[in-house]
Amino acid sequence: MLETNKSFVSHQGRATIRCPHCKNIKQVNVSRLRGKKHRVKLRCSCGSTSLIQLDFRQNYRKKTNLKGTYHLKSAIGSGRAMIIDLSKNGIGFTVSGDIHIIQPGQKAVIDFVLDNRKKTRLKKEVIIRSVNRNRVGGEFSGLQPFEKDFGFYLQP
Repeated sequence: MLETNKSFVSHQGRATIRCPHCKNIKQVNVSRLRGKKHRVKLRCSCGSTSLIQLDFRQNYRKKTNLKGTYHLKSAIGSGRAMIIDLSKNGIGFTVSGDIHIIQPGQKAVIDFVLDNRKKTRLKKEVIIRSVNRNRVGGEFSGLQPFEKDFGFYLQP
């Protein structure tokens, strides 16, 4: 079975591909694949073949493992959250316990601490966009000040 690697696609439609075998790095124009295939098979100049999962998201999504809390604004509900990914515009987190009260469209406040040197604490308002079992996806509300530490943290 081929190893699958993920590559973020820039706004210009370019992906940086790294061969898992020889570590060779190459920039590839994949704009013609937007809206079509997101998983492609590529052969490196070293002869190895690998699968590349192209990520066409608007913003880079950083994988994390941060503890936090959530509080639903329109319903009585709060609890612990594990922040599993972050981007400039959104957040992915898992919850345990009574998750049936979390529904798409609800507003919540997520409170968590970054694992950067400063241990920056963030309290972000989100609109719940998806709920799949215990995984919740949220979009940060529009009128929030941009935190410089958060921006640096999100850099790949």
